Amino acid sequence: MLDNLTTRLAKIVKTIRGEARLTEANVQDALREVRIALLEADVALPVVKHFIEQVRVAALGQEVVGSLTPGQALVGIVHRELTKLMGEAHAALNLAVAPPAVILMAGLQGSGKTTTVGKLSVYLREQKKKVLVVSCDIYRPAAIEQLKTVAAQAGAEFFASHSGEKPEEIAKKAVDHARTHYCDVVIVDTAGRLAVDEPMMQEIAALHAALKPAETLFVVDAMQGQDAVNVAHAFNERLPLTGVVLTKLDGDSRGGAALSVRHVTGKPIKFAGTGEKLADKLRKGKGFDLEDFKQQLQQMNKMGGIASMMDKLPAQLAGQINPAQLQDSRQFVRIEGIINSMTKKERANPEIIKATRKRRIAAGAGVPVQEVNRMLKQFEQMQQMMKMMKGGNLQRMMRNMKGMLPGMR
Repeated sequence: MLDNLTTRLAKIVKTIRGEARLTEANVQDALREVRIALLEADVALPVVKHFIEQVRVAALGQEVVGSLTPGQALVGIVHRELTKLMGEAHAALNLAVAPPAVILMAGLQGSGKTTTVGKLSVYLREQKKKVLVVSCDIYRPAAIEQLKTVAAQAGAEFFASHSGEKPEEIAKKAVDHARTHYCDVVIVDTAGRLAVDEPMMQEIAALHAALKPAETLFVVDAMQGQDAVNVAHAFNERLPLTGVVLTKLDGDSRGGAALSVRHVTGKPIKFAGTGEKLADKLRKGKGFDLEDFKQQLQQMNKMGGIASMMDKLPAQLAGQINPAQLQDSRQFVRIEGIINSMTKKERANPEIIKATRKRRIAAGAGVPVQEVNRMLKQFEQMQQMMKMMKGGNLQRMMRNMKGMLPGMR
């Protein structure tokens, strides 16, 4: 989350020296550095104030012992308070109920609920659980089809639902089916909205009352930053949440949502999602090239095309794509043919593709040059999306903090 906090804490280690104990005077400037770093990380202001006060109370009067410097002692306190805030032990799923255990997924549209359902299915199947998944999103048929595809990829059973049914009826039928077919777990994917609204909250509250799930997981996009606090507060007020799933953590260079959501809900972060197929490449600073673009389009085509996925993307990313340009499978085939007509060097370095190369590529793919230009424009749009997803994570920050303190490993 906080490379910036790590840098500022390193500064603290160097500047606070020569004191036998931590006092109001020698921690004031240090806490200002921590406060600035947290705010820059997009941690909500009330959370920052509470955290700084916790550190201040814990630090004042603390004796500096052993080989530690005063700065190292304060960093140790910050680390301990962060650990307390985030949770000192891993909170596992609690599925100790008569099967099938129901897991209810809650969150906004685009937060990553459906993808998380797939990842949870894989996780549970590795524990020898028989998993059934069902979508109660009656407003977007594409969402049901997406879950069907995700279930097949995850090796989970899929319970079919239709837009003409009521969410509660769908969920109850799915649980009955799971019971008669000896499924261990039912994961219920719910409808989301672009923002919290009363009909959505009433619907998911009614689902919870009808299903009495063993786990109610709030799924939140780490890239939402400050907005995540308001969303978390709304869901926490209406549902007895049991845990949080923080998605796209590797796509946010700031990561303040992790601290904010944990503080607001008081519920453990049970899972943190990274796992984008390009994440490792992006973190290493390597560019998104045309070979990556082709692979992403092939994956999208399997999921029903970009047009069917537009309502599943966060609004800020959906705006980067013109779905009219990629409407059917034939268009995917043409794009793949264009990329296949390029040399390896051209795929890795699209900027070298000028007029002469475009004419050769178009001839090789059997399309007009305009098609090549259009494909390159679409690639640039996807490339911008990939740049938005580049970032760091909490784990690295915590490791770096530990490295500042003798004996902490």
